[in-house]
Amino acid sequence: MVRGDAEGLHLDGELTLDTLAETRLELRQHLDEGSEGPLRLWLRGLTGLDLAGALYLRALPSEAAALGVKLSLQGLPPRFAELAALAPPPAASPPPPPRTGFLEDLGEVAYGWGRTARDLLFTTSDLAWAACTGLVDRRGIRRGSFVEQAIATGSQGLPIVAFILFLIGAASALQASVQLQKFGSNIYVANLLAIGICSELGPLMAAIVVSGRSGSAIASEVAAMRFTEEVEGLRALGLDPLRYVAVPRLWAMLLCLPLLTICADFFGLLGGTLVSVLVFDLSLFTFVERLLDVLKLRHLLNGIVKSLTFAWAITLLAVFRGLRFRGGADELGRTTTASVVHSLLAIIALDTFWGAVFYLKR
Repeated sequence: MVRGDAEGLHLDGELTLDTLAETRLELRQHLDEGSEGPLRLWLRGLTGLDLAGALYLRALPSEAAALGVKLSLQGLPPRFAELAALAPPPAASPPPPPRTGFLEDLGEVAYGWGRTARDLLFTTSDLAWAACTGLVDRRGIRRGSFVEQAIATGSQGLPIVAFILFLIGAASALQASVQLQKFGSNIYVANLLAIGICSELGPLMAAIVVSGRSGSAIASEVAAMRFTEEVEGLRALGLDPLRYVAVPRLWAMLLCLPLLTICADFFGLLGGTLVSVLVFDLSLFTFVERLLDVLKLRHLLNGIVKSLTFAWAITLLAVFRGLRFRGGADELGRTTTASVVHSLLAIIALDTFWGAVFYLKR
């Protein structure tokens, strides 16, 4: 029972699990009435106390403070002191995190980028060394893994690359012919196809398709190996994970992407030629002759050089993101997405770089 007088509030009787709800309701009514100054709760009349009551007494001052009342407990009988001491104090709310300014946030972002760039440089050097030494020392590389990766990257990726470049070549010829027809210069569509497909669209689109297919697969495979601790198991067996996992994929990518680029060039030119001949009634022999006259070896070499750097960037970023995997199944999707996005950014940046190298020097 809770009663009030000039001294404050008095809690009489038992405070146990059976009476806790009724006592708490009575105390809440008295606390809601408010007080102009500190309020005392006298426990001299307490005749019974269990652990539930002791826990409630520990939390009572905080509960009163939330109502705007400063409450203190007085006169607890000595026989209940030991039980009250066993009750843990109420958990204090953690302090709010300190607010940081713009410069601190900017420094933290820059520091994170710096660590990522450092790790990427380490991975680049380790992968380059493993790939070069693997050409003369095949120990630690699973037999047949290169052929498996070459089939997955090259022959299985050829249909989609061929189909996409065929459509791109057809669309490019269609759009160019519509404009050039106004000037009676449809034959110059061959110039656009020869240079645009072989030097630019062929290697670029082939790399984008391979990044979405094979690059994402490499990142997810390496991340899954991190998740199942297979990478640590390889190290425990004395095997280098880069030699065992990444090197065959890198060799396969370096071989297959230039070949896919050549096939993409062929199917892109084929699509543009068919549209020019069938839709705009250009002579097949005249168009092909013009195409072969404009197409130079350097255009093909430009695309092959680009594809080699694209292949290196796709494999490196896929392995790097896979090795940095931390977390569970939800993080696996984010790792794969980050690998593809970063590979696309690298492909566009490298394409711009090689475009400046090949064309600005003239």
